[in-house]
Amino acid sequence: MLMLLCSEGVFFGGLIIAFLDLRLGAAQWPPPGQPRLPVGLTALNTAVLLLSSYMMGRARGAARAGDRSLLVRRLGLTWGLGGLFLVVQGVEWVRLVRFGLTVASGVYGATFYTLIGVHGVHVLGAVTWLGVVLALAARGRFTPGESTGLQCCAMYWHFVVALWPLLYLLVYLA
Repeated sequence: MLMLLCSEGVFFGGLIIAFLDLRLGAAQWPPPGQPRLPVGLTALNTAVLLLSSYMMGRARGAARAGDRSLLVRRLGLTWGLGGLFLVVQGVEWVRLVRFGLTVASGVYGATFYTLIGVHGVHVLGAVTWLGVVLALAARGRFTPGESTGLQCCAMYWHFVVALWPLLYLLVYLA
């Protein structure tokens, strides 16, 4: 898991460096005629994702305590918050496309959809993995002594969550 997280860190590092190179080299950002990104809605969505990370930590605590019912509830909340994040991102993208921001609308659109889209795909993968972990937890798979699958999922979840505030700062606020 650590090797995967390190390689993901390098991958996102490369995307961020490419984004910064293009952004800092642009005469004006965003270019004239391009819509502004929804900073307020995305701030709320950031809080949703951060809350999901907190709930994942609480779920791990329930697993350590051997409380299966609480583990399932907290994993369910984490899964639901992750899903909500993706839904809000999808609504945001639909609005932006309607306002004219597409991948083909220039470097601004291409870098936005690439960086934020790649993160979204990672969140989707993590939500899917979390759904599997939730189903296994409901069947009693995780005990205080054996929760490696849950721990690996939690590590990945915390990674994609921790990455988001950086992306929000760079892409939406800077």
